Amino acid sequence: MPLQRINNKKTIEQTDGKNVSFDTVKRLWMELSNKKGLLICVLLLVLINALLGIAGPFLIGKAIDQFIYEKVSSGLIPLLVGLASVYFFYSLTTFLQNYWMIGIAQETVFSMRKRLFEHFQSLPISFFDKRQHGELMSRVTNDMDNVSSTLNSSVIQVFSSVLTLLGTISVMVYLSPLLTLITLIIVPLMFYGMKWITKRTSKLFKKQQRYLGDLNGFIEETVSGQKIIKTFSQESYVMDEFLEKSTNLRKAGYWAQTYSGFIPKLMNMLNNLGFAIIAFAGGIFAIHDIVTIGVMVAFTEYARQFTRPLNDLANQFNTLLSAIAGAERVFDILDMNIEENDEADASDVNAFKGKVEFTNVSFSYEKDGNTITDANFLVSPGETVALVGPTGAGKSTIINLLSRFYEPNQGTITIDGISIQQMTRKSLRRAMGFVLQDVFLFEGTIRENIRYGRLNATDEEVIEAAKQANAHKFISRLPNGYDTMLSQDGSGISQGQKQLLSIARAILRDPSILILDEATSNIDTVTEIKIQEALQRLMKNRTTFVIAHRLNTIQHANQILVLQAGKIIEKGNHETLLTKRGFYFSLYNNGEKEVG
Repeated sequence: MPLQRINNKKTIEQTDGKNVSFDTVKRLWMELSNKKGLLICVLLLVLINALLGIAGPFLIGKAIDQFIYEKVSSGLIPLLVGLASVYFFYSLTTFLQNYWMIGIAQETVFSMRKRLFEHFQSLPISFFDKRQHGELMSRVTNDMDNVSSTLNSSVIQVFSSVLTLLGTISVMVYLSPLLTLITLIIVPLMFYGMKWITKRTSKLFKKQQRYLGDLNGFIEETVSGQKIIKTFSQESYVMDEFLEKSTNLRKAGYWAQTYSGFIPKLMNMLNNLGFAIIAFAGGIFAIHDIVTIGVMVAFTEYARQFTRPLNDLANQFNTLLSAIAGAERVFDILDMNIEENDEADASDVNAFKGKVEFTNVSFSYEKDGNTITDANFLVSPGETVALVGPTGAGKSTIINLLSRFYEPNQGTITIDGISIQQMTRKSLRRAMGFVLQDVFLFEGTIRENIRYGRLNATDEEVIEAAKQANAHKFISRLPNGYDTMLSQDGSGISQGQKQLLSIARAILRDPSILILDEATSNIDTVTEIKIQEALQRLMKNRTTFVIAHRLNTIQHANQILVLQAGKIIEKGNHETLLTKRGFYFSLYNNGEKEVG
């Protein structure tokens, strides 16, 4: 599924054909420049390294012309010592620049990955509702790894190659302008060959990264849904879908690597051609005394040195294209709008009495049509309100609006007479507790999962919350008690026990407003009784919203809101609604005990 940007920004796929690589390279360079002092040292070392690399062949030419050809030994030893020093410091600067650059690259990638993860925490719920989680994970892992491997080696290589190229051409012109001109004959061939190849590989590398993210998303989804896949015997179906996505990745990767593989072959061929031309022309010039033997020897070395940085640049270009594709996907997330800032006059709230009022509230997830239309209701402190209606009626949307996961298109929502837009989102949600039908447990101990409700809670408070949630007994029977490790899906404990842990977590939070997505379906009767008892303790003296799926569980609610197609069509308590003999009456008496 194509990833949609918030506020109608372009999708990732739409950028594939655009020339955005230069902007991405610029942004990567800005990321690197955060370590400006060390980066300047590295660039100075690269410059010194390039100069030393150029000085070596020049000194060899001098040695041939002034000492070997003339058969003079006086002064040769100091020159050889100087030549040895040049290559020693050349090796030393190579080591130091690589060592320091790895440190800069790792710090840069660490900072980018940290910012990317932080940005995930700032994005609205709507962002995650529309995207595969595995695809997002791919950006934090695979795409950042691509950037890391490139920054480790390619940045130095590119700068070194450019400096070596410029320095080599300068010395070649100084030694023999005519031979330099002959050497440059192959440059247009290199340029047009590179242009033809990179025009194709750039798009292919971007496709490869996108297909990789798509495949990761699919794998994460199928691993999470393994029970459903096996229950419905859909192994062959998901395998076919995996093969399709994997084939897309294989094809994109095959052609990206195939085209990019032409680059070193082309460069090696032109490199050998250039060397042959120089050796042939240089030999003729030396015979006719146009150049000296030493100049010719130095020039042949420079000819190789001239094509080597071009060859290195070409080889690094493949890596750079892959890294740019990954970096674009990272920056694409970083450029997305975070959850709207709190209003200027918003303030923190510590606790509520629990009076909730919706006034003329309307909302739509899409531009056309309304998910909620003109919702009006008032909840007194401590009341229990049940939201009833068919699937898609807007029950969860009411909760999303109250939690400010989404903002209403019109109307106002107040708590204790204060608009929720005058409260910071963080403090609003901190005063709310959620017990959802689908329990999410983090990888860690039972103690840590309960304490997630309030991180500064003591062990005694955790145990007391578990006791109130009727969870203490089953936890005590586990081999490691509260220190029992749980996986993300909570394997090793039952669905009912997971739900008791989520209730303990909510009790520990001690919220002013409680949200319950009824979670006693498909649970044995004994466990359901324990859960209901725990919920009753949790709901006491708290304003509670219950998303009701089974009508026989909400008969004691103070108020029932009946929704249909986004509208509140009926409201009242159980007896009142039955007396009206309306939609609720038909749901209850036609045997439809489960809705939504």
